[in-house]
Amino acid sequence: MPAFAEWLLDKLGIAYVVDYDDALFHRYDRHRWWLIRLILGHKIDSVMRHARLVIAGNEYLAERARTVGAKCVEIVPTVVDLTRYTVVQSGNDYPLVVGWIGSPSTSHYLAVIAPVIESLSKEFDVRFVAVGASEKSVSDLPMEAKPWSEETEVQSIQEFDIGIMPLIDDPWERGKCGYKLIQYMACGIPVVASPVGVNREIVEHGTNGYLAQDLHEWEQALRRLLNNQNLRRRMGAKGRECVEVWYSLQVQAPRLYELMHGTLNKKYAAS
Repeated sequence: MPAFAEWLLDKLGIAYVVDYDDALFHRYDRHRWWLIRLILGHKIDSVMRHARLVIAGNEYLAERARTVGAKCVEIVPTVVDLTRYTVVQSGNDYPLVVGWIGSPSTSHYLAVIAPVIESLSKEFDVRFVAVGASEKSVSDLPMEAKPWSEETEVQSIQEFDIGIMPLIDDPWERGKCGYKLIQYMACGIPVVASPVGVNREIVEHGTNGYLAQDLHEWEQALRRLLNNQNLRRRMGAKGRECVEVWYSLQVQAPRLYELMHGTLNKKYAAS
């Protein structure tokens, strides 16, 4: 549906707030059907423009909101609850586990690094695990698919020694908010990720993990981490610190409250 309701709310002076952690506007402006692009291509732009406040999960989303004339735009990153995500220090147990968490619809990103997975699985005593992927989606890879559930996802991540997030560099992917990276880091796990969108901000290359542009860099990064337990622990600790400082519910919930409270105050001041 077109954004008529949001336009009407704005005209009636009723404040509303929207939050985006994906580039939903690309579902319309890059739709494969030209009629959808024609009729709804600017739908999300209109929703943003008439909102009293737009909360964006990263700079890519925030810049879109600013460009289309949103009244107020604030970046609030994706977060995790530190009371749920705790660090479980891995020992010298083998095989090591290189893990990914997601869904069947996003498991195709693993194909980006398929040759690396195949190569390292032959060289190292390592298991590659995909939590949330279907068996079919990783059937061509030496990778184990494990079921996802809200109750067990933290425990599944705590079993990883290294967390990965491969991506392609396209507009939709630039709008992602790096949730799986934050989950890994909250559990004290070093990460390797494609340098796409917000991943460049979350991952401090060489400090809490590595950014890998191509297959060579992916292989080198994973090889370093697989070979060095102290490096894994050091990077994992830095990742946990990063989450505690910025990507946690404990830090961002008060910020979100103040942003919402400020929006309401503006509403009452205008009335």
